[in-house]
Amino acid sequence: MSVKYIPVQWNNNKYIYDAVMLLGVGLFLYVFLYAAPGILSHERPINAQVHNARAFGACAFVMLTVILCIGPLARLDPRFLPLLYNRRHFGVMTVFVAITHAGYIIDWYFAFSNSNKYEALLFANTSYGQLAGFPFEVFGIFALVVLIVLAATSHDFWMKFLSPPVWKRIHYLVYPAYLSVVAHVSFGILQDQQNHAFTVIFLGGAGAVGALHLLAALHERRSDRALQADPQDWVLVCDLSEMTDGFAKIKLLASGERVAVYLNADKLSAISNACAHQNGPLGEGKIIDCLVTCPWHGFQYDVASGRSPAPFTEMVPTYNLKIEGSSVMVDTRANAPGTYVEPVPVPGREVTP
Repeated sequence: MSVKYIPVQWNNNKYIYDAVMLLGVGLFLYVFLYAAPGILSHERPINAQVHNARAFGACAFVMLTVILCIGPLARLDPRFLPLLYNRRHFGVMTVFVAITHAGYIIDWYFAFSNSNKYEALLFANTSYGQLAGFPFEVFGIFALVVLIVLAATSHDFWMKFLSPPVWKRIHYLVYPAYLSVVAHVSFGILQDQQNHAFTVIFLGGAGAVGALHLLAALHERRSDRALQADPQDWVLVCDLSEMTDGFAKIKLLASGERVAVYLNADKLSAISNACAHQNGPLGEGKIIDCLVTCPWHGFQYDVASGRSPAPFTEMVPTYNLKIEGSSVMVDTRANAPGTYVEPVPVPGREVTP
């Protein structure tokens, strides 16, 4: 992506991912609208416009819930990583579904207002001082605006233009957006809900997001404790017998940085564990032809120099290594990104299969 930008770098995985996603959206809408209207409807009859709005609103909520569950699931179990690769496609599709929901709502509830329907959306209900009848629309508007901004800036061009740290901070807004969606639903449809099927879906989804993030945080905390290094210049990474050819051992330094130490053809190399793209965990990738591939989005780096292969220009810091007996030691002082470090040969040891 550092060479040129195209709208979408299509490949077979993206086609399959998007096809399954579209099939899932279509199936959800079909079930909501046609297969089980009795389960999801109210006691009072509702017209098709309102039913469509609820279908797309429920679908957008479920999609956003799944999106926020993918991240912690991938941290807990690497088998979920394929779902993470093209999650931005999922987010963009969620925005279109949410916009459709908003369109149905505005065209039905505010189309016959004496004022402009968009002005009516903002000013028809201003009962901010009470819980019952609170203008829940503001939560939905905020969430939709945030999701549109995230979708519009999801391309790698914006990450490069804004810088990865700024881009990442902007995209953390997905969490307050999700909380706004929860508030939107809580103050809206749940106040008038006669059938509790959607209540169960709503509470289960929101609970799953919170529980998975908590479990992932506890998992990371336990891993960090096991990897934590003492504050000194050279620290122990592992014993040579623990190294596997083509894979890395990760060490958390006292500074908070993570180092990925690789065994590649009987030689050791160390680079930063954080990919220059989106800080993906390079240490979870496998080496092929001296290049490690980030498991998140496929960016590659030479483990000896920390440089992406030409013509790409991404770079990560490298680290110096030494072997003391059978112990692999890493210098906690990082080299500048892209600095070549001669791999350290492993004396008298066959590569672990």
